[in-house]
Amino acid sequence: MSPNAPPADDPLLRFRSEFPILERTTYLVSHSLGAMPRGVYDRLRAYADQWATRGVRAWAEGWWTMPVEAGDRLGRVLGAPAGTVSMHQNVSIAVGIVLSCFDWKPPRTKVVVTELDFPTLLYACDAQRRLGAELVVVPGDRDGLGVDTERLAAAVDERTALVVTSHVLYKSAYLQDAAAIAARCRAAGALFCLDTYQSAGTVPVDVRALDVDFAVGGSVKWLCGGPGAAYLYVRPEVALALEPRLTGWAAHAAPFAFEPPPQRYATGAARFLHGTPAVPALVSAAAGHDLIAQVGVDRIRAKSQRQTALLLGLAESRGFAVNTPRDPRRRGGTVTVDVPESAAVAAEMLRRDILVDHRPGAGIRLSPHFYTTDAELERAIAAIDEIARERPYLKRGAAEAERRF
Repeated sequence: MSPNAPPADDPLLRFRSEFPILERTTYLVSHSLGAMPRGVYDRLRAYADQWATRGVRAWAEGWWTMPVEAGDRLGRVLGAPAGTVSMHQNVSIAVGIVLSCFDWKPPRTKVVVTELDFPTLLYACDAQRRLGAELVVVPGDRDGLGVDTERLAAAVDERTALVVTSHVLYKSAYLQDAAAIAARCRAAGALFCLDTYQSAGTVPVDVRALDVDFAVGGSVKWLCGGPGAAYLYVRPEVALALEPRLTGWAAHAAPFAFEPPPQRYATGAARFLHGTPAVPALVSAAAGHDLIAQVGVDRIRAKSQRQTALLLGLAESRGFAVNTPRDPRRRGGTVTVDVPESAAVAAEMLRRDILVDHRPGAGIRLSPHFYTTDAELERAIAAIDEIARERPYLKRGAAEAERRF
């Protein structure tokens, strides 16, 4: 029996055959890049055939409307109504569009973030200070894993225009209480942008139930959609009052009228578009989006909670430091394990075809997804143990140095 063969009692492992890389690789890095579904081959071939045979006519045969239609498809995973999700090349653009809707005039001049958010959010919000915004950075907890919800809520007041933070924090996989943050924003009259990059596809996300005004994220990770297919949800109740400065002809109510300024904004998700869409990225992303919808995020979440608990137990039984919440209600899909020289250990695991990654100040990130076997988790933790004890990278480095001289 193959060491990667699925056990009979895990129904989600029937989807393993959809991912070619799993045939020979232990893939525990879906928090960074989800495994590619086999269906991408056919979809990109169809795209190339359409371009080759239809030429410029392809724009009128689906390419032009793809950012909104792909957004509607992805909206099934986000709990978003039709016409509220637009697709973009990355979250830097998506959150930039959100920020460009604000003028930072008194009395609402504050934008609130946390120090544990992903750098893109921090850089984009910090840049708003040049336009008059006051940046409020809420500190993390002493253990560095999460941010106290009450402390974050206390930073939101009548001068706050916008709160921007992550649903799941990228280093620790701490799952924030997005509904509680949204409730505080409502009470204070502020708007709320939730980054769901590290949650959508492995943690159930319902943007309406969470009552967020904006949600941003991408397809690269748990959605198994690859790069170039980020998304922006805007609550329809606020969308028509917003006029993003980061805009382009695709956001015009009649783009092919080629009218001079000022911008006459479209309604719905198209209001937040800009220029030429990344058509091949959206085509390939659909394979992952459809698979996630087929499998069901509730089922993915149940398996994730079980397997991350298994990882925690395996790591702690060996005495490894674990920089991830133990409470499954506050944990996303990743377990971060720290050992001495963890960056070198992670690099050695890659040499052994066990795909993980490393983050400074956190450790080695391991992320089971719905296609992961328990045996792969046991093998990964055993590899960390062996590498940390034997430090083969030191011997290899010495041998390479000797060959050079």
